[in-house]
Amino acid sequence: MNKAGRIKSVFPQYALPGGQITVECEGFELDHHKGFGCYIGGERCRLVAASSTRLIAIVPEGVATENTQIHLESGGEQSDAVPVTIGGRIAEDLHIVANPAVDPNDDSIITTRSGSRGQELDATMFRIEPDGYVDELPVKITNPTGLAFDPRGELFATNRNDGVVCRIERGESAFEFATGLGIATGIAFDSEGVMYVGDRAGTIYRVPDFGTIETFAVLEPSVSAYHLAFGPDGRLYVTAPGLASHDSVLAIDSEGLVETYFRGFGRPQGMAFDDEGNLYVVGCYKGRHGIVRIDADAESAETVVAGTGLVGICFTRKGELIAATNSNLYSLPVGVYGKLLN
Repeated sequence: MNKAGRIKSVFPQYALPGGQITVECEGFELDHHKGFGCYIGGERCRLVAASSTRLIAIVPEGVATENTQIHLESGGEQSDAVPVTIGGRIAEDLHIVANPAVDPNDDSIITTRSGSRGQELDATMFRIEPDGYVDELPVKITNPTGLAFDPRGELFATNRNDGVVCRIERGESAFEFATGLGIATGIAFDSEGVMYVGDRAGTIYRVPDFGTIETFAVLEPSVSAYHLAFGPDGRLYVTAPGLASHDSVLAIDSEGLVETYFRGFGRPQGMAFDDEGNLYVVGCYKGRHGIVRIDADAESAETVVAGTGLVGICFTRKGELIAATNSNLYSLPVGVYGKLLN
């Protein structure tokens, strides 16, 4: 019998380099004399644990992202390979604090090199073109944090150092749109084009017009940033990472009433909805780090992408999920309507 056994399943089927996956198998022998291991795209994985029925492996760096397969080896023998999907890096050497943003005009991706609070950097905003070219934007803005396009296709960015939100014109100039927003982090627009900004000290502001701010809701402070996203039901969804392992995704209705939407995350951060109303959240869930999908009825959730150090996500119109760590951007192909297939 083949010492490498047979792979029964891989969970999750989507992963980023550094992510932790579980391989369920049968008949696998741990040959300590001749050696054993798990390989993705021909690259050897670091094993966290191994037995005859299960291996927990870390996805190595540099794995090819197309037609990638995983197999086991033991005693010089190899199992049959099965497919997995590994995200490809599309940008690096960044400093991302929240979700990247997709330009509705051309599907390019806007992201940041934010820097530590108050740090002045030569280049702080970047555009990743659809062909993969990374373009440094000439606009000068300190600590760009949250990014969002309004319904007219205009780009806005929060500045957590100065507590302002700026309108970015053609990637060249930044104009203050509203001030006095505390430690301004997350930003989102409702279906009417009204802006909402999260102050990580505990306030969600409504910004109905230039220079006008209103307190919309008051929440607990966050240790890093507020992350905002409007759902298909018109409610504002919020994550505010804390120090506990049971943080919640909150939902706020149009009257500012706050309720718990889903509980049980460790440091939930960026969010995005797919076209079927499922909510994807970056965070740790049931001990797994990565991207979690909460079904539209909020009755169940599971980790669908394995990854570490993630802070934000977004969907593009051409069928990609863009995942952001503090320093890198990755692209994952997705199924119809933006929903990751299992």
